[in-house]
Amino acid sequence: MKKKVVMGFLGTQLDSGLSAARWEKWRPTVSIAQHEDLIVDRLELMHDPRNKALAERVRDDLVQLSPGTEVRLVEMALANPWDFGEVYGALYDWIRAYPFDTEREEYWAHITTGTHVAQICLFLLVEARFIPGVLLQTAPPRGRQGQGVGSYELIDLDLSRYDAINARLAVAQQDAVSFLKSGIATRNPRFNTLIEEIERIAVQSKAPILLTGPTGAGKSMLARRIFELKKSRHQVSGSFVDVNCATLHGDGAGSALFGHKKGAFTGAASDRPGLLRTADKGVLFLDEIGELGLDEQAMLLKAVEEKRFLPVGADKEVESSFQLIAGTNKDLRSEVACGRFREDLFARINLWTYTLPGLSQRREDIEPNMDHQLMLASEDLGRKTRMTTEARAAYLRFAQSGEAVWTGNFRDLSASITRLATLGDNGRIGARLVEAEIARLRWQWQAAPPETGAAAVSLTELMGNAADALDYFEQLQLQAVIEVCRKSASLSDAGRALFNISRTQRSVVNDADRLRKYLLKFDLTWEKLAT
Repeated sequence: MKKKVVMGFLGTQLDSGLSAARWEKWRPTVSIAQHEDLIVDRLELMHDPRNKALAERVRDDLVQLSPGTEVRLVEMALANPWDFGEVYGALYDWIRAYPFDTEREEYWAHITTGTHVAQICLFLLVEARFIPGVLLQTAPPRGRQGQGVGSYELIDLDLSRYDAINARLAVAQQDAVSFLKSGIATRNPRFNTLIEEIERIAVQSKAPILLTGPTGAGKSMLARRIFELKKSRHQVSGSFVDVNCATLHGDGAGSALFGHKKGAFTGAASDRPGLLRTADKGVLFLDEIGELGLDEQAMLLKAVEEKRFLPVGADKEVESSFQLIAGTNKDLRSEVACGRFREDLFARINLWTYTLPGLSQRREDIEPNMDHQLMLASEDLGRKTRMTTEARAAYLRFAQSGEAVWTGNFRDLSASITRLATLGDNGRIGARLVEAEIARLRWQWQAAPPETGAAAVSLTELMGNAADALDYFEQLQLQAVIEVCRKSASLSDAGRALFNISRTQRSVVNDADRLRKYLLKFDLTWEKLAT
C-alpha cells in the first residue's frame, strides 16, 4: 500500500491559535490528522520564515493527534505572497528538485490554506503533472460555528482539458519542445510544428506513436527524447527499450520480443523474460517495425491492446504495461496492401503518426545542426573546435545547395563534421579542409540512386485528379523538378540546378522566373511545394 504524502501551505489565519482554545476551532491543516479514515504518512508544510513559531505549533499539534505522521517544515521566503510569478517560481523550483517516488507514494496537494495565488499555483502544478498527484480540499463542519473535524475531498484533474494560462507554464512547454529537438534552434516551420504537437501528445497520451521517414532522419533519437520527457513528468517509471526489428529473424524473433520458457526449444536452457517485459512501465521503441514477421505482428497487437501475451513455450500469459513507439522508413499503407503488414496492427499504431523530413527537406536547419554536431565532436575530442569564417561559408554554401543530396541524412552530416573536427589542426577547420570534405561527399553521393518509395513525390497529393490528365512523360518530368525544388533552399537555387546548361547561354539570367512559370503551368507554386 502506498504511503500518503500531503503538500500544502500553512494557513496564517485559519491555522492560527496558541492558547488552549485553539482546539475548539477548525484548523484545516490540523484537521487532516483528525479524520479516522485518513492516515497521512508525511506532511510537507510550506511556510514563510516569519511564521515559523505558528508552523512549529501546528506541527506539534498534528503529531500529537497522529504520532505516525512525519511533518516536514519547508521554509519558503516570499517577499510578496500575492505575486503570481514569485509564488509560482518558488513552488516550481522546489517541486522540480523534490524526490518523487510514484511507485511507493501517492501525493495530495492541499489547496484550502495559503493565499489564493498559492492555491492556484498548486492547482496548475498538479494539472501539468509537475506534481504527480491529486488535489486535497478540506472544509469546516456545517452549522457548528467552525468547530469539529469537518470534511475532505480528493479532486483528480482531467489533464486532457488543460490549456496553459500562465507564462511560467508556457516557458516549461517551450523547454520541453527544445528538449525534444536536443536544444537545436531549428528553423524549418514544418518540423517545428511537428515537434510542438509531439510534445503535447508525449505528456498527455499513452497511445502508440508511429514515426516514419527516411533512414537517418532522427527517429531513434526522437523516440528516446520522448521517453526522457515522459519520465521527467512522472509519466513512466520503467526503462527505454530500443529494438531494431531488422535484426530479429526466424524463431529467435518471438523469443527476443516475448520471452520463452526453459526447454521451449533446443538451446532454451533457462527462462527469458523478453524485451516487452523489460519495457514494463516504460517505453518500447520498435524501429523498422515493418520488418517484423506476421506472427510476431499478431502477438504484438495483443500485447499493445491487452497488455498481456504468451511467451514462447508457456501455457500462462504474462503482463507488461508499456507505451509503444514504432519507427519505419517504409510506407506501411503499401505494406498492408501487399499483405506484408497486418491491417489491424497498422490501424492500432496509426493513431499518432508523424513523418520526419529528411535533411534535404530541411536545408535551413543544416546550419544549427552543423553547430550542434561540431559541439558534440569537440566534447568527444576534448578540445574546442571551430571553423574559420571562410571555411564555414564554403561548407554551408555546398551543404544547402541542390548538389548536396544528403542520402544518409543526419548520419551523413554527423560523419562529415566529425571528420572535419578530427582533422582540424589545433581545433581550427580551414577552407582547404572543407574543400577536401566537399570532394569526399561528392564522391560518396556520385552513384546515389534516385529517391523512391515513401520519399518519392506524390503528384496526386499535390494536384489531385489533375495529375491523371498528364502524360506519363510529363509526370516523370514534373516529379523530377519537384524533387529538386524540395532539396533546394530557394527558388533561385532550384532554378540554377535545373537550368545549369541553358543559363550560361543567356544574356539575361532569371532562373527563378523561368521555374516559377513552369510550375504555374500545373497550378503549382514554390510555397505549395515547400509545405
